[in-house]
Amino acid sequence: MELTEIKEKIKNFKVEVPSWGFGKSGTRFHAFHIPGEARNVYEKIDDAAFVNKITDAVSAVAIHIPWDKVEDYKVLKEYAEEKGVKIGAVNPNYFEDEDYLFGSLSNSNLKIRQKAIDQTFECIEIMKETNSKILSMWIPDGSNYPGQIDFNKSFELLEDSLKQITKHLEKDMTMLLEYKFFEPAFYSTLLFDWGTSYMLSKELGENMKVLVDLGHHPQGTNIEFIVSLLSQKNKLGGFHFNSRKYADDDLTVGSLNPYELFLIFVELNKFFDLSAESQNQKISLVLDQSHNVKPKIPAVVQSLNNLQITYAKSLLVDYEKLKQAQENHDVVASEETLKEAYETDVREILREVRKEKGLPEDTIKYLKECDEYWKMVKERESAY
Repeated sequence: MELTEIKEKIKNFKVEVPSWGFGKSGTRFHAFHIPGEARNVYEKIDDAAFVNKITDAVSAVAIHIPWDKVEDYKVLKEYAEEKGVKIGAVNPNYFEDEDYLFGSLSNSNLKIRQKAIDQTFECIEIMKETNSKILSMWIPDGSNYPGQIDFNKSFELLEDSLKQITKHLEKDMTMLLEYKFFEPAFYSTLLFDWGTSYMLSKELGENMKVLVDLGHHPQGTNIEFIVSLLSQKNKLGGFHFNSRKYADDDLTVGSLNPYELFLIFVELNKFFDLSAESQNQKISLVLDQSHNVKPKIPAVVQSLNNLQITYAKSLLVDYEKLKQAQENHDVVASEETLKEAYETDVREILREVRKEKGLPEDTIKYLKECDEYWKMVKERESAY
């Protein structure tokens, strides 16, 4: 691929940012206050818009319900658009309501199960008002002890709930099923791996696909292989980008496993043009991170930088050369073809792209010296 084409693709590469990435977050031990953190959904949109202003890499803002609940979602939509961003995926919250102690969409209590279904219907209505096309579903239902639930019955109840929900989706809406192998349930989780989500998506229709979160797998899982398989079957609907050392750590994407991230992008490029304007209709690319010790806006900017670097490297792969080496069973040449691209320093390419777009060439350095950013931090801290 020519350098000019690579630069154009990087210019058009955009990622959805999470509202919760700008607000207060923490672990089960404590949530520390980080100076400048957003206090409501409107400030979260302000922060996303500011990040987009200096990176031009934000496609939309994912929202979490009820965390981001407002009285008028059309007003929220208009506010976001005035700021230069859109409302992205709508994420129902099934893990904080007291009624969901023993499950939400799979709860054996019909009243509670219906409450979770109705909550999801509400999110679909929010999608209509905000023109969102993605319903992003992470369902934490499971069990902590042997014998606590009947596996088959619980899964049947979950499937029945999802069937009811899919009937309410409009034709241009997509439900993404996110899996996670454990936590908050520690013995069993109903949607515990990609195969479970894939099976349900096959049974429940074309507008249901699988969402891959990089931190939701057992140690050593070959995520790039999962990406390839789901893409081949047209069932890969989206990504939650983050990084981890042990479990679902939600650290800055690319901070710990940059080569794995690169290999994932290599597979994505075989099936998707991630720079196309319509790419968000085909695959949803979203940051999903909890910035517990980093300042929020710099953490998001750093994440976007890491994704741009990784995407640029993946575009440098000579895919024809790789294919030929694979067909010739030349293992060394196959690996070296990937390493040649991965080990290339692409930072100068990114600086050129930003310069051509009139953006700060070094966004992290820019933030440290940006009066607008520090004024915002100071104003929020004065009201804290």
